[in-house]
Amino acid sequence: MIPDNLKNFSEKSSLWVKRFLPYIKFGGDVLDLACGRGRHSLLLQAAGFRVEAVDRDAAALAEISAGAPGIATRVADLEGAAWPYHDRRFDAIVVTNYLFRPLFPQLLDALKADGVLIYETFMAGNERFGKPSNPDFLLRPGELLEVARGRLNVVAFEQGEVDVPRPAMVQRLCATRPA
Repeated sequence: MIPDNLKNFSEKSSLWVKRFLPYIKFGGDVLDLACGRGRHSLLLQAAGFRVEAVDRDAAALAEISAGAPGIATRVADLEGAAWPYHDRRFDAIVVTNYLFRPLFPQLLDALKADGVLIYETFMAGNERFGKPSNPDFLLRPGELLEVARGRLNVVAFEQGEVDVPRPAMVQRLCATRPA
């Protein structure tokens, strides 16, 4: 059940992300990677987490800062510059609708012991539904499981066609880093 104070954010937020919020240490530090306009950053903050929202879009981050001053924001080129979180560890990392495979090792390293990775993005087959259609931006079948293998404990994994919020092929993972 979604608490009343989260219902405003609920409509825009991923059902997958909402489903696994209870796995995150209450009040913990959460990284919303490639956060865009911050739909999950706002949900996470309203749920009582300390949120760092990172994206390359400075204007979108400024909107988040203006609307939710408690969210820390960072403008960063996640694909063309150095990983900005070498010295940070998070209780959770949330990634939706974003894929840059070279970041997988850094994401796993940035999780604290018992930290939670909540990941959801498009997979092969999505080209039938439109964008993204470039294979560079589409996970291969089972790819998130391969990323987690030997490093994370998988809580849940799904892949395949969805109708909500729009028809697409997606892959989803919730996994924890062992203590």
